[in-house]
Amino acid sequence: MTNSSRYRRVGLIVPSSNVTMETEIPALLKARETILPDRFTFHSSRMRMKSVVKEELEAMDADSLRCATELSDAAVEVQAYACLVAIMSMGLGYHRTSSEKLHKATAESGCPAPVLNSAGALVESLHEMSFKKVAIICPYMKPLTRLVVEYIENEGIEVQDFLALEIADNLDVASQDPAAPAELWRKLDVRGVDAIVASACVQMPSLPAIEMIERASGLPTVSASVATTRKILQNLGLTEVAPGGGALLSGGQLARLPKVA
Repeated sequence: MTNSSRYRRVGLIVPSSNVTMETEIPALLKARETILPDRFTFHSSRMRMKSVVKEELEAMDADSLRCATELSDAAVEVQAYACLVAIMSMGLGYHRTSSEKLHKATAESGCPAPVLNSAGALVESLHEMSFKKVAIICPYMKPLTRLVVEYIENEGIEVQDFLALEIADNLDVASQDPAAPAELWRKLDVRGVDAIVASACVQMPSLPAIEMIERASGLPTVSASVATTRKILQNLGLTEVAPGGGALLSGGQLARLPKVA
């Protein structure tokens, strides 16, 4: 089944307490609408999760099959599963397993669609940009942050330094100042890194800070939300461009951003 309208239907698989995915990803794609003709609609299905702890993350991930099946009923063209730490807590390389099983669920439902996830989107985007060493900001408790670091490094990307904000409640994560990463990055050791990950979490807001960090640091700056948006566009066969998305969504044209103090 194909979508005959000019609107591209994007399915979002969302933790029940997540409010940032449905803010930042639509914001980027709506900003893209101001410069390109493509138009987007967004359709969500939710999985129960309130606290960012391993037990809740595992239970939530088990519910993702239901979400993928529900979204396939809406004939969405691509699905994005946005909980980076849930995927990474399920074991090394699990982003591939998740994408495969959820795509299978959409096919069995009669409307096959690619299903990406924010964990895979982040590591794949870093590879595509040839970023081999990064420094990252995470909202998670330190044990989960170390798990994220291990996962990223298992994918062949060195994490030189990380900052764990140690916030367990997922709504508290979402309530953080979206501009805060523009200062938090200064706590990281970024000597010799290829990029800064301003938010390795699609619930921790950071979109206003992405290009602020790039201008201040002179380094490409990414986030899980920006990387997920990039992969959504790729799966739709569209140009990976959106205002406000930093190097990942500007063709890597960081050189145009002046470095400031």
